[in-house]
Amino acid sequence: MRLNQNTVLLGKKVVLVPYTAEHVPSRYHEWMKSEELQRLTASEPLTLEQEYAMQRSWLEDTDKCTFIVLDAEKWQTQPGITEENCMVGDVNLFLTDLEDPTVGEIEVMIAEPSCRGKGLGTEAVLMMLSYGVTKLGMTKFEAKIGQGNEPSIQMFQKLHFEQVAMNSVFQEVTLRLIMNEPMQQWLLEQTSHMEEKLYRDGSAEPC
Repeated sequence: MRLNQNTVLLGKKVVLVPYTAEHVPSRYHEWMKSEELQRLTASEPLTLEQEYAMQRSWLEDTDKCTFIVLDAEKWQTQPGITEENCMVGDVNLFLTDLEDPTVGEIEVMIAEPSCRGKGLGTEAVLMMLSYGVTKLGMTKFEAKIGQGNEPSIQMFQKLHFEQVAMNSVFQEVTLRLIMNEPMQQWLLEQTSHMEEKLYRDGSAEPC
């Protein structure tokens, strides 16, 4: 989605930057060779060329929005460090209903094992939800998660998502969050620290 191609979102634990071609070979393609990540994300292994094509679709398609998740501590405390050395995962929004642009599916991947269980995924999701509400006008979110991915299910439930379906064929559960006024107020409070900056010349500057 071109709307976020020049947007950086700064949080306490994570920094969200646009997914560019430079991110593909350095870390992303290597991550997606992992059988564990393929299973957790219901993904098929792609060639490098296919991964580049996927990155272009994330940039150009109007129904997709993605950010690469950086470790904010590394990014902010190590001068001159590259984005590639701070990458820990990604967070995505899909606009799933062409007739209702307020509905979307959200997913998050913390690919670096050493960065899991530290709240990075939680903050990334909160920031993406806030972006979806304030910039895209979204009010309904769903997350589809493999039944065996209990940590991810619990994380979304802590963010007030409620389970609404279970698909035994695909072995996944669907959780939903309706962004009514009290929930929107709660979300904005949770992300009141978030800052938005410009992503210039293909790279953000550490703050």
